[in-house]
Amino acid sequence: MGNYYSYKRISTDQERQNFSRQTKSLEKYAADHHIEFLIDFTEEKSAKNFSDRPQFQKLDKIIQSSDTVVFKDLSRFTREAENGYKKYREWLDRGINVVFIDNPTVSSDYIRQLITTAERQDIVTKTAMEGIIKLLIIVELDRAEQQRKYISKAITDGIAASNKKSGRKPGQLDKLSPMLKADIMEYIHNRSITQISLMKKYDISRNTLKKYINFIQNCNQIRL
Repeated sequence: MGNYYSYKRISTDQERQNFSRQTKSLEKYAADHHIEFLIDFTEEKSAKNFSDRPQFQKLDKIIQSSDTVVFKDLSRFTREAENGYKKYREWLDRGINVVFIDNPTVSSDYIRQLITTAERQDIVTKTAMEGIIKLLIIVELDRAEQQRKYISKAITDGIAASNKKSGRKPGQLDKLSPMLKADIMEYIHNRSITQISLMKKYDISRNTLKKYINFIQNCNQIRL
């Protein structure tokens, strides 16, 4: 039985988040399966490629056959469809297990079952099943990429529409930094976070915070 590793990633672009949702999900998975992660890899990098992610590169070098890497979802692994599929198959060939908590149909256990079934079929059925397996993985990767584009566009369009409607001057939302935006989105989904804590953390008034909350809810409709 190999080692277990966890990997968390957030982007540094307009969809910037914090790590809390991924951390909670990974901790729950570890508790439910009575495992302990040997190393928790964490980085703030885009999913555009693997080469620009030093923590992922480090993970890729140390994992061995029978090791397991756990992600909250497939988009934390990558959003690259073609290259993502190649890296995924490379890990399978190396005997590495991959768990995507929110995307169990592309976790390695399920995919290996499909591959094993395909190997037992005649050449026509086997070829068809191999195509289905690749399509399943690539469709999930492409869906994650399209979701990222949609969120980024929604933010941009929402800000533009709000500015035009209100006639506000540039700079009136300057305090709505990426980190504050991420914390507000977390607050919207996790009411154990209080408005007072956000007000103190960012030195803003209650009215300003409420304005930002309403702004994000109205123009983004973001699903983390």
